[in-house]
Parts: sequence; structure tokens; C-alpha cells
Amino acid sequence: MRRVDVVVVGAGLAGLHTARLLAERDLNVLVVDRRRTLTAGIRTTGIFVRRTLDDFDLPEHLLGPGVRDVLLYPPSRREPIHLVSDRVEFRVADMAGVYAHARAGAEAAGAEVLLGVRHRGFADGLVRLAGAEPVAARFVIGADGARSTVARDLGLSVNRRFLIGAEVVHPVAPGARPAFHCVLDPRLAPGYLGWVIDDGHHAHVGVAGDPAAMRSGVRHLLDEFAASAPGPPAVAGSVEKRGGPIPVGGVLRRLACPDGLLVGDAAGAVSPLTAGGLDPCLRMSELAASVTAEYLRTRDPDVLRDYDGGALRSRFRGRLALRRAYAGLRSPALTEAAVAMMRGRAGRALAARILFGDGSFPDVRPVSSAR
Repeated sequence: MRRVDVVVVGAGLAGLHTARLLAERDLNVLVVDRRRTLTAGIRTTGIFVRRTLDDFDLPEHLLGPGVRDVLLYPPSRREPIHLVSDRVEFRVADMAGVYAHARAGAEAAGAEVLLGVRHRGFADGLVRLAGAEPVAARFVIGADGARSTVARDLGLSVNRRFLIGAEVVHPVAPGARPAFHCVLDPRLAPGYLGWVIDDGHHAHVGVAGDPAAMRSGVRHLLDEFAASAPGPPAVAGSVEKRGGPIPVGGVLRRLACPDGLLVGDAAGAVSPLTAGGLDPCLRMSELAASVTAEYLRTRDPDVLRDYDGGALRSRFRGRLALRRAYAGLRSPALTEAAVAMMRGRAGRALAARILFGDGSFPDVRPVSSAR
């Protein structure tokens, strides 16, 4: 029977980044993912914010042009609020390329990545895999998405609050200045927004909202929005469609146990206010790798307390309150009034702070620097 130090379930950005960091610490790491290719099942738009661009080494050739302009539209779509930053705030990445880059980094560090291998469960130190012998693992990391099966195997917390999103990606004619268009309209995106953002080659057009309120179906709402969405005019044909659940309940309370821990969407590591998950997944992965390596070295259960979701949740109170307040705007008239209030100096400052600020997700520190 094969024996490894760590099995990482899920080869998304969180799983691959964590695997690389662990392999660089001379641990024997195996990554498994049920997808046969990393280009399948992409669910994220791939919007990286300035804070991530500043703090992490992302491959320049996989990033689209810098976006400084954000336009906020009320339900009527008249007179959007135009916010402009003096710095590049967003860049849209080629996520298939980013995943390939992350996989190459993990493998170069010594991790093994197996695709087309479905995780069937974990118990008594054995990871069961479909069509293969079980693998004995000292530790398991769940990087398997918003509805994590690893979380249930380990008896850890699970996500219970979601947005459901869908997106279509289509070519656009070059030349227009890239901008981030955000439409606030509870008829098409209850509790969240519709968006259009240009990555330099394609426009990403999407909607997301509260599952219970999107009774007409997210695909129907996406098609309706895409037919009249603001932003660059579409070239005929779509490149791909994406979609899936987005956890917005904040970091989960119980993230780790002596058998394993959770990262990325599985850990609820998504800003509850903006629903951005790429920056949190990288930051949480660094902490997760540090905690895992220290725990496997010492087997001291106190080390796992450094990966405490309850402590992190306490730093989300304001964001969770704003999430609840915005989710309560179910009337187009109320939403129109709320956008009108943002036209003043205080409202524009608040919008700019949310969109251009650095505080959407609290900073986390690895064990070595936290102690």
C-alpha cells in the first residue's frame, strides 16, 4: 500500500498552492482531482485584486490588462456611478493557464498530481480512491470546493450559505479601455450583482444571487442579462460557460482536526461581502501549509489552534453585516434609492473603499511569523 505524508483532494488554486508549499518543506504530497483536465469545470471569473497582485508572484503573461474603472449601475441602468482608481485594481487571469502554472510549480517542488481520480472517502488513515488502491496518509487536506466531501469525512464545518453564479465568456473587439461593470438589480441578481469585465480578449458576463430567490433559474437570468449587458459589444459566439456555488457565510468555524484541514472554498475562504475568493484562497493556503508542516513535525495538537476559523470569523463581523443588509434589498425601487445614496461624497467613498480597499479579507500569518 502506498504511504504519503499528505493527500490534497482538489487541484484548484488553493489545493495546488498548498501542495507546492508542503512539498517545498520536504513532505511527500499527493494531489488528486476527479477532473481529467484542469481546463474543465472552471467556475471563477479569475479576477485578481491589487492586494493579490502586490503580494503573490503571478505569471504576467497570464494576466489581462489592468482595470482601474468601475461603473455601478442601478436597476434602471441609467447614469452609472463611475469610480476611477489611480492604481490598477483588477486584472483578469487566464485561469486555465494559472492552474497549469500552479500544477507545474507543485510538481517541480516534488508533489504528485493525479487527475481523473475521484476521492471516495477518508477513514482510519486511509484515503479511498475510485478504481485504485487506498492510500495511507498522515494528513488529508480538503480543497474540494464549496460543497466539500472531505469536510464531512473529517467531521469539520460545512458551508451553508451560498450564492449561485453563472457566467458566459465571449470574444470582444479589441481597443476599448477595460472596465468593470457592476449592475445592482435584484430582479436578475438578488443579493449580489450582474457583472461584465474585459480581460483584453474576452468579456466575462455573469450573474449571481441568492439560490432561493433565483427561482426562474440562473441560466435564464444569465441569458436575459447577457442580451442587454453594458460594456464592450460582443463578437458572435461564446468561448465557454461557467457556473457554480459561491460560499458567502464567512470562514467556517471548525477548519482542522488531527486528521486534516480545509482550504479555499471548502474552508469558506471567500469574502462574504464581495464574494471574491482568489486572494483568500492563496492567503489561507499559506497558513494551512505552515500549520500542517508544523503539526506533522511535532504532532502537537495545539499547533492546529493556529488554524482557528472561529478566531478568523470574529474579523468578519462588519462584512457579514453588510452582506445581510445588501441581501435584504429585494425591491428594485429600494436598490435604485440605495445607488442614489452612493452618488454623494460619503457614498462614493464607501463604494471605493469596498472596491479598491485592501480589507475585503483579513490578513493571516503563517505559524513561523505568528509565534
